Amino acid sequence: MLTQNPLFILAALACFGVVIVLTIGIGAFGKGGEFNRKHANRLMRYRIIGQAIAVILIVLFAYFYKQGGQ
Repeated sequence: MLTQNPLFILAALACFGVVIVLTIGIGAFGKGGEFNRKHANRLMRYRIIGQAIAVILIVLFAYFYKQGGQ
């Protein structure tokens, strides 16, 4: 089954992590204030790194899933 594949689970968790960081960043931006000034760039870097990891995991999953013939 697809959802039991460890690479699929890692990719899904990476996507979920990106959503969490993005939500925190959007909330901080919308609220403004000291937290946004202090952490906005760091949150954006974390989001970009998380997206890169998620994309790599998705591509790896697609490649190995195709190679397995499932």
